[in-house]
Amino acid sequence: MALLRRRKQPDSDPHPDPDQDPKPDEEDDKEQKASKKSNKNGKIKNYSCLDNCCWFVGCVCSVWWLLLFLYNAMPASFPQFVTEAISGPFPDPPGVKCLKEGLKAKHPVVFVPGIVTGGLELWEGHQCMDGLFRKRLWGGTFGEVYKRPSCWVQHMSLDNKTGMDPPGIRVRPVSGLVAADYFAPGYFVWAVLIANLARVGYEEKNMYMAAYDWRLSFQNTEVRDQTLSRIKSNIELMVATNGGKKAVIIPHSMGVIYFLHFMKWVEAPAPMGGGGGPDWCAKHIKAVMNIGGPFLGVPKAVAGLFSAEAKDIASVRALAPGVLDSDLFQIQTLQHVMRMSRTWDSTMSMIPKGGDTIWGGLNWSPEEGYSPRRGKRGKNDTESPTISDSASEVTHANYGRIVSFGRDVAEAPSSEIERIEFRGAVKGINVANNTCRAVWTEYHDMGFGGIKAVAEYKVYTAGEIVELLEFVAPKMMERGSAHFSYGIADNLDDPKYTHYKYWSNPLETKLPNAPDMEIYSMYGVGIPTERAYVYKLTPAAECYIPFQIDTSAKDKSEDGCLKDGVYTVDGDETVPALSAGYMCAKGWRGKTRFNPSGIKTYVREYDHNPPSNFLEGRGTQSGAHVDIMGNFQLIEDVIRVAAGATGEELGGDQVYTGIFEWSEKINLKL
Repeated sequence: MALLRRRKQPDSDPHPDPDQDPKPDEEDDKEQKASKKSNKNGKIKNYSCLDNCCWFVGCVCSVWWLLLFLYNAMPASFPQFVTEAISGPFPDPPGVKCLKEGLKAKHPVVFVPGIVTGGLELWEGHQCMDGLFRKRLWGGTFGEVYKRPSCWVQHMSLDNKTGMDPPGIRVRPVSGLVAADYFAPGYFVWAVLIANLARVGYEEKNMYMAAYDWRLSFQNTEVRDQTLSRIKSNIELMVATNGGKKAVIIPHSMGVIYFLHFMKWVEAPAPMGGGGGPDWCAKHIKAVMNIGGPFLGVPKAVAGLFSAEAKDIASVRALAPGVLDSDLFQIQTLQHVMRMSRTWDSTMSMIPKGGDTIWGGLNWSPEEGYSPRRGKRGKNDTESPTISDSASEVTHANYGRIVSFGRDVAEAPSSEIERIEFRGAVKGINVANNTCRAVWTEYHDMGFGGIKAVAEYKVYTAGEIVELLEFVAPKMMERGSAHFSYGIADNLDDPKYTHYKYWSNPLETKLPNAPDMEIYSMYGVGIPTERAYVYKLTPAAECYIPFQIDTSAKDKSEDGCLKDGVYTVDGDETVPALSAGYMCAKGWRGKTRFNPSGIKTYVREYDHNPPSNFLEGRGTQSGAHVDIMGNFQLIEDVIRVAAGATGEELGGDQVYTGIFEWSEKINLKL
């Protein structure tokens, strides 16, 4: 207990009153001590900025390690227990369900991954990559992006003239099922499908991952790596070692048109083709189950090549202006992204095909009148999906105008749009030519005159997109035009269509003569998917990208089709339903000039149903472009076909969108 100090009595009062209360003096002392203590404490609380940062980092690390400890300490079944308590019991995985029904492995299966989902590893590199022999540069943890970004970009880029390896660099695809089972730790691509197929008896002897370098043009994968020959040999081996049972091919995303190229290559005579003969596909392939296939291209590829943007990047740019345009770490900029991605010839395979005939013109589009739907519609429902009241008030979308400079141009009647021809315009001289070689994107060769000419043309339809890209990136498109084509064939018997540049375009090539084969188009729907863009010019600066999605252009209603400068339609978030479904809905349906042997085609749409809580991960009913690979219904369909079922036994077509109505609006000679 603290000792109390009594005050000395004043001399004027030598005889103090014994009845006087000493408490007021004691209270004064306490107040003084409390005041001193508070002053002392006030000095301690003056933390510096460094102290605050250290405290914050310490708290974050402590919480992280605590959560990690709890995660590793809790039973493996705990997340499932909590999820089932919230949303009800989980259904059996498709593999377990099919096994209970007595289904077993029958036909060998071949997986064909899409763009960016396959791993790439280093086989030869420059000094900055010492110690990374056969380490992944793409896929996995992406650790080298942060450790040595400039060196990583250099090794991930291809030669800008040849589209092949730069001198002294060899980056090759990872082989085996591990090439694309996971894109990054915890982020599955093929892993869930592989695991469910294993439930019914599949293993590596009857499963094969047709990994390839997705950066290369399709024909160059054969020239450099003999990938097409390896796929041919592996399919033949699997068919031979499985009792002659034909293979089920499962391509995803860009792998869909890569395998379309393969089917023409394998039957074409050498040296351009594989020399398998006109009946190779009929002898070796039971079914091709295309997942999320961009058969007719994707508008997203246009935005990527034109301005290194897409809907997500444009949204980020709107939230944090200037961040993506800075030279942070010499890698996290759109200039460097464009420099690297424009050397990947494969990206040009997904430029929209078919021109205005397929995608629409200034005044029309197949999806004209589309409104976002609410709720779900089963395949047997007769009622149309509900349209919100506010959706009827949103701006009419001219989807045929894939690129418009200004929202007013995107919405104006075509008769009111004054366009100045850009073809043949004098590009002029750009003062940045001599300073921007490190982030060369071809815009630095255009000059201000060329940039102005592009903007003054105001609106571009699918029929003009290729010419636009040839104007802004002539060297890139010179390589691309040698490997890909984007038109519609008038006469498929014309000898020119035997060239490999036409093989990945379903509108300029015939399907194999294989009447017993089946082709499926399987894709997600119910997610807003990029279809057209509103652009603006960016302020002139050194080493800049002159065109940018105008994120200020948006509908007032949340149910509108225009958001952050992007018009959306129904699809899987990457591929519009029109591109994924048209060929199987109409172009190849029955005997047509594109399908002379009458191969049966089926459209299988999977309505998007996002997970109800974070414990469900990416969900089991997702229709998103990559997440659909974990969709239980799709996996079950794949297992049943691999076990011997036909499309009719699956139930035929399963449709939630207006794909058949949209297809009828397309006036294409069949």
